[in-house]
Amino acid sequence: MTLKTALITGTSREAGLGFAVARRLAELDHHVVLTARDLAAVEPLAEQLRRDGYTATALRLDLADRATIDASAEHLARTVGHLDVLVNNATAMPDFGILSALDADMDQVRTAMEVSVIGTWALTQALLPLLTAAPAARIVNVSSLSAQQIATGLDLGAPLRSPAYSMAKYMLNALTAVLGRALADTPVLVNAVDPGNTATHPELGDDESDRPAAENALDIVWAATLGPDGPTGGLFRDRQPVA
Repeated sequence: MTLKTALITGTSREAGLGFAVARRLAELDHHVVLTARDLAAVEPLAEQLRRDGYTATALRLDLADRATIDASAEHLARTVGHLDVLVNNATAMPDFGILSALDADMDQVRTAMEVSVIGTWALTQALLPLLTAAPAARIVNVSSLSAQQIATGLDLGAPLRSPAYSMAKYMLNALTAVLGRALADTPVLVNAVDPGNTATHPELGDDESDRPAAENALDIVWAATLGPDGPTGGLFRDRQPVA
């Protein structure tokens, strides 16, 4: 059997959503490429999957560092020659305590945009030759309910909680729609998924309403394994489109 190859960004934490996605894709016969800024953090997770009988590779990838983006693309071009799945999971939330756009710190805004929008966009561009070399590649951008504060004016208890993060995720949703249209004449499908609140920090005491990472990963994996008649350019929550 020829394994499909999937690259997942932001997979440095065992309890994290990215690693849960990687494990499920590995179970579905994908060679998973785990990436993070700190190779020392991600290599043990790849080794853990290999011990469990799966095919896994660890790569250093910093979405704020174009050199690591290009190096990752070159490595995959040399080693596998194609990419079936790209899951843009890495994110930055530098302003959790900020409750208004008027109080936003522009350095924090730049950080959030660099990871969720610019870095994701650059990585998708760099990997596009590998994605189009696959029979029917899937790109999944991991979004957040926070973006809906901007899209719909949804009241989450503050005028705009985490404005830098929320705006970055809003822009990521827009980028998803743009990429979906740009790739409409190809077999590549691009979608964004809001996985919902996820219990990824047990050491800090996750909210009791947060769902396990393994559970929320399933919707991302759904978008990563859509059939040829699947949607593209949309935002989904619980596998349903979000207007």
